[in-house]
Amino acid sequence: MIKRAIITALLLASPAVAASPTYSVVGTYKGADGGWDILSVDPVAHRLYVGRREAVTAVDLNSGAVTDKLAPAEGGHSALAIPGTGDALVTNGTANNVTIVDGRTGQLRATIPTGKKPDAATYDPATRTVWVMTPGDGGITVVDPASAKAVATVAVGGSLEFGATDGHGKLYVNAEDKNDVAVIDMRRLELLRREPLPGCDGPTGIVYDPATRETVSACANGIAVVLSDTGKPIASLPIGKRPDGAVIDAKRHVVLVPSGADGTLSVIQLSPKPQVVGTVQTAKSARTIALDPSTGRAYLPAVDLQPPVGNERPKAVPGTFRILVVAPSS
Repeated sequence: MIKRAIITALLLASPAVAASPTYSVVGTYKGADGGWDILSVDPVAHRLYVGRREAVTAVDLNSGAVTDKLAPAEGGHSALAIPGTGDALVTNGTANNVTIVDGRTGQLRATIPTGKKPDAATYDPATRTVWVMTPGDGGITVVDPASAKAVATVAVGGSLEFGATDGHGKLYVNAEDKNDVAVIDMRRLELLRREPLPGCDGPTGIVYDPATRETVSACANGIAVVLSDTGKPIASLPIGKRPDGAVIDAKRHVVLVPSGADGTLSVIQLSPKPQVVGTVQTAKSARTIALDPSTGRAYLPAVDLQPPVGNERPKAVPGTFRILVVAPSS
């Protein structure tokens, strides 16, 4: 009886672990045919921006209105909402530059040269700068949106994919061809170290969790590798294959990773231990993702795919481009 009373007291004294929310597809936005890449949400303006090869697609999340060609792009990759401005930054992979456009009208505000083949872009709230990964030369171009200028270039090495900032001066970037995470000192503008990702082939999406100070890298071969703040491997979790992005919902304490090959969305909980706590059926081809932190809703572009012919990539079924809306239960 005494032992049971002690155990009961300990359980009552321990902080409760919040149950993970469940997710489901609750709607779609239809858009024009064509490829897509990286998207983002402006939670203040309630607008969604999708980077596409020839133009930026915008969605008014209040009215549901879709603008298929908000602003032109040249080999467009990322359409990044710049916090506090109402503007969006577009990376143009074939023009080797970024453009800053008005998020409502699409009016061009500035064109800024970058390194080769600019792709993913990450906003750093501490310095209010945008870090543009340029895998064509293995560098990062640092852009100051206020002055509309490139203020620095950081040599890193590798085919750089997504980056995640800790908000305190460090940037973590996946190197797809090296299967590691490059850790950047954002104040000194230099590479600090490289953190190997054991068992990972082709890391793309990455998130940083401020609560645990861990990073999660999504890998093309269907695993997510969790590293500690010192770069120590903590866990290797099963996810769908060919993800091309990842987001963290800090309010709900989960990481969401989409899979383009499997058509699934993996829900990962990091505390008290890293584990996959849910899987949502989305659509094959839904490989990139953006999160609205004000609602917890996630957005995933997708198309229906025709049967593959030989070794060719499956082609999209005309008229099926859409953006899936995935919402949490709470």
